[in-house]
Amino acid sequence: MSRESTDFLYPFIEGDEDDAPSLLADLATSAGAKWDQSSRLRLETLHLLDAQLGEVAAVMARCFEGGGQLFAFGNGGSATDADDVAQLFTSPPWGEPLPARSLVTDHAVLSALSNDIGFDVVFSRQLEAHGRPGDIALGLSTSGNSENLLRAFAQAARRGVRTVGLSGYDGGRMADCEELEHCLVVRSDSVHRIQETQAAVVHALWAAVQAEYRSEASHENASHEGAA
Repeated sequence: MSRESTDFLYPFIEGDEDDAPSLLADLATSAGAKWDQSSRLRLETLHLLDAQLGEVAAVMARCFEGGGQLFAFGNGGSATDADDVAQLFTSPPWGEPLPARSLVTDHAVLSALSNDIGFDVVFSRQLEAHGRPGDIALGLSTSGNSENLLRAFAQAARRGVRTVGLSGYDGGRMADCEELEHCLVVRSDSVHRIQETQAAVVHALWAAVQAEYRSEASHENASHEGAA
């Protein structure tokens, strides 16, 4: 790996650095500062989004109760995050497994759509094929400006699919997208810190969905017992 590729991470490292103890101390200080930044942003974001997360979780729990499923998607690092979202919901560490799928895992579909039509439709066309009223479309982006996510939200809205977006910075174009019902914004201008905090937001959302889902199930069971 060239020095240029790591300059933005460790700008204090010089090409002729030969003081190992000093270098290690600087690296430790840098890592600690990044951890502190990430921790503060995570706590601040979860506090700011607390009410919104509860609202979104309630909507998603009702969708799952009604037989809906979750579709997750994103580009680049957000694509791997989308895979993690689907994995978390379908194979949770505790609670109820809930139906979810990532729209970035089928290489044949992605390459076919990209080659034959264009990359802007790789998610919207999949939602057109598989989305049903009562499903959930969850798109992740650090910038909030990805055209293929915006088209996916528009397609989801046309099909009666509920829409949730995670973005960074000031929300980007996602914040002004009329077809996006819920936009959860991590207010930072660092891609690394945004993605780290988005992972925490996803876990908080999943936990809230689990709580709402169990509450809905308990209420339904109580209603059936009362009717009997």
